[in-house]
Amino acid sequence: QVQLVESGGGLVQAGDSLRLSCAASGRTVGNYAMGWFRQEAGKEREVVAAIAWSGGSTYYADSVKGRFTISRDNAKNTMYLQMSSLKPDDTAVYYCAAVRSDRYYYTPREVNQYDYWGQGTQVSVSS
Repeated sequence: QVQLVESGGGLVQAGDSLRLSCAASGRTVGNYAMGWFRQEAGKEREVVAAIAWSGGSTYYADSVKGRFTISRDNAKNTMYLQMSSLKPDDTAVYYCAAVRSDRYYYTPREVNQYDYWGQGTQVSVSS
């Protein structure tokens, strides 16, 4: 089993930056693809970004491209999401997710492609 814990959320103003962290435990996630999702109240969970186990491939939703950066440190069993130029539309609960995969460039983008989820961290952006 893999346990995931998000941290770094909070209340910020439009234009500010935040860095989210996702710490994994239970197993080494060096051979897991990982991703960040977000969910607004009453809406479906949507992908924000994903990263292959190798770090050699990343994916970003169009809404965050150029503003957010996903990265991982396999030695620390941790994934990050650097968020810049935040907008009120970025307000949501952010979740990290992981799935075992040996595919070098695999960046899953659907909720049902992941096996493990964190509990989420709230990000609120005021205008």
